[in-house]
Amino acid sequence: MEENNKIVVTREYEKKMSEISPFELKDILIRLADESARKSTHIMLNAGRGNPNWIATTPREAFFLLGQFALEECRRGVKLEDGMVGLAGVPQKPSIAYRFREFLDKQEGTPGSELLRDTYNYMVRVKNVDENDLVHEWAEGVIGDQYPVPDRILKYTEVLVRDYLDQALCNNQPPKGKFDLFATEGGTAAMCYIFDSLQQNFLLNKGDKIVLFAPVFTPYIEIPEQARYLFDVTEIHALKMTGDGYHTWQYQEKDLDVLKDPSVKAAFIVNPSNPPSYALTPGLTERIVDIVTNYNPNLMIITDDVYATYVHGFRSLMAELPDNTLCVYSFSKYFGATGWRLAVISLHEDNIYDRMIAALPDDKKEALAKRYSSIMLDPSKMKFIDRMVADSRQVALNHTSGLSLPQQTQMSLFASFSLLDSENLYQSRMIDIIHERLHTLWKSSGFTLLDDPLRAGYYSEIDMEVWAKKFYGDDFFEYLKANYEPVDVVFRLAQETSLVLLNGGGFDAPEWSIRASLANLKTEDYVRIGEGIASILHSYAAKWQESTKDK
Repeated sequence: MEENNKIVVTREYEKKMSEISPFELKDILIRLADESARKSTHIMLNAGRGNPNWIATTPREAFFLLGQFALEECRRGVKLEDGMVGLAGVPQKPSIAYRFREFLDKQEGTPGSELLRDTYNYMVRVKNVDENDLVHEWAEGVIGDQYPVPDRILKYTEVLVRDYLDQALCNNQPPKGKFDLFATEGGTAAMCYIFDSLQQNFLLNKGDKIVLFAPVFTPYIEIPEQARYLFDVTEIHALKMTGDGYHTWQYQEKDLDVLKDPSVKAAFIVNPSNPPSYALTPGLTERIVDIVTNYNPNLMIITDDVYATYVHGFRSLMAELPDNTLCVYSFSKYFGATGWRLAVISLHEDNIYDRMIAALPDDKKEALAKRYSSIMLDPSKMKFIDRMVADSRQVALNHTSGLSLPQQTQMSLFASFSLLDSENLYQSRMIDIIHERLHTLWKSSGFTLLDDPLRAGYYSEIDMEVWAKKFYGDDFFEYLKANYEPVDVVFRLAQETSLVLLNGGGFDAPEWSIRASLANLKTEDYVRIGEGIASILHSYAAKWQESTKDK
């Protein structure tokens, strides 16, 4: 409860707060941690949100250098100022590639110039694209003087990002055919567009059965509960344990059998998971492939693979089941670009979504023909991924849809930066940074962290039930359940140690678990976080031991 704008934490208040999203609860915890910090020598540390505290510099340097070239092109040969300051024309295509090469020669050694030259050479020499068309797209892209055309994604942005996804999500072994891409305003917009278009096109209808792989990013829990969807949700939980009682954060193969039911229309998964940040095992992936192939061939799989680059050799479900899989990939975490709002939806050119729309009953086909009639004379030929673009702008504004040109240009440079990093130096450094913080956290807590090559480690899920039983036994955990709410752990961390972590229960993880982000604090900060988590556990135990003396 709040008295005179001061939060008074009671068990009843905690029980009430456990019902809201952990991302909303975070704001309350920050207030408590700030108040705690003012009363002590601690500074408040917020490990609740996954905004990274790094950026990829080279692709940004290339972006700003490209901007200099594009401005020169705008001023070239077009005199519009007439005494006014700050007015120029737009880039012109004839011979623009020649002028670009001249510009790069003059900028030799300037930060970003090498990536621009290497990307240009890759596109022209390896992908055999028209050099003037390419550079003109880049110049207009960085300036942002036109509407996005094509609206789904720019021509050469799609080439670069598709090749990057083949590398990052398919381990350089993509399936036959190609993936169509839709550039979106971050992964959050991609999620909204997918849910909306699946329903608009009668692929997922109100009350349909879906499966969520949990723990999972909370919007995947909350969106299906909204009134327009009200899906019949079954959750599969990653609760597989080792023989000696440690979490593997993997699913049991028998639990996947729910996907065999043809009435299950869709499965939603974050892979690697969020939390606890583990990729599916090859065995689980093979099991899903077998189920789809032999039992439920029209199962729609929506996979969110934003943390893929933190696992060496990662392979997405889109690589194994391209016909069935809609994939969301965001550039935000890997490149330190949450403010850019950059993501893509990927869908194979040969897919069940288009085939199922073609097989709809006549009345639904007629409804869809009417919906998209302003875009095509024969809307039945419209791909599902293009329908998503139209739906993202209420169809009527399809002619002004699409991600802004500067955003797509920066996305292209992020993609080429990783794509052309033949030794994977950036990825190796990213993984090292995350894992150093992860091991610091766990070592400082005194808890045991098992080695696992499938762990991304962007977040860490710490199940206090496991450690309560490991350190003090089952009776102690029964005492905890009887006397405290599961969210009491994160409230105490905020009030007593000025630390902000999120409650795992809000992600449909074990209710006594807590989530720590390894992305947004310095390595040394995780010493204090690990020690703080351990101190809370041991303080509970001290009260329990004191209570047993009185009996």
